[in-house]
Amino acid sequence: MNLMLYTSMLPKTLAIFWWGSREIGFVSCLVQLFFVHNFTAVESGVLMAMALDRYFAICHPLRHSSILSMPVVAALGSLVLLRGVLMVGPACFLLHRKAFCQHRVISHSYCEHMAVVKLVCEDTSVNAAYGIFVAFAVSGLDLTVIAVSYTMILRVVLKLSSSDTQLRTFNTCVSHICVILTFYVPALFTSLAHRFGHSIPQHVHILVAHLYMLMPPTLNPIIYGVRTKQLRDKIVVLLKQRGILPVSVRHQLSL
Repeated sequence: MNLMLYTSMLPKTLAIFWWGSREIGFVSCLVQLFFVHNFTAVESGVLMAMALDRYFAICHPLRHSSILSMPVVAALGSLVLLRGVLMVGPACFLLHRKAFCQHRVISHSYCEHMAVVKLVCEDTSVNAAYGIFVAFAVSGLDLTVIAVSYTMILRVVLKLSSSDTQLRTFNTCVSHICVILTFYVPALFTSLAHRFGHSIPQHVHILVAHLYMLMPPTLNPIIYGVRTKQLRDKIVVLLKQRGILPVSVRHQLSL
């Protein structure tokens, strides 16, 4: 999902920085806007589904495979994809019906919804209201499910008798929590800043909007990779060969 989200804006971004191609057709802009926000909504749904998976794996381990069977997972994935299409589609339709001003310069390197809305010469209160509704409907629902899931997980973990068992159990969720933070923090900031952060400098908007697109696909492999023992062993061997790893650190990483 990260790959599809990144691919939806990467070709045009590279064309801007490499070849100075600073123009994009209106229909192409709407198509890019649809895919960027649709895949964002889908990725949010995937993170929510992963939280549910961890909840059933920790709180109901004996029923995990029966509850989250392949048909259930396929149906959940289809619903998440359908939700993204149904939520983002009307936003593109509303923009298509608007009249745009002579000044049609987007400050971002991709077509972000509120950045395009700001180019409209008509009243955009409906567009802005629908955009904030989608943001809260998607992120609000998913974050609520994630919060409830981890609250239940925390309750189960705290009831375990051994502190080592508690640590190992909750340790399985650390990677997912880090991915959630790298995805939602920039996404919510850029969504709210466009609507309420009028005093925030423009370059901050642009920087956070790009971090919102680039951080998850860049950091996710690292976050999940450091949890893989085989990869850690390979890194230790490489650092040993270069002689830049202290003996004490070698021993800790090999545990």
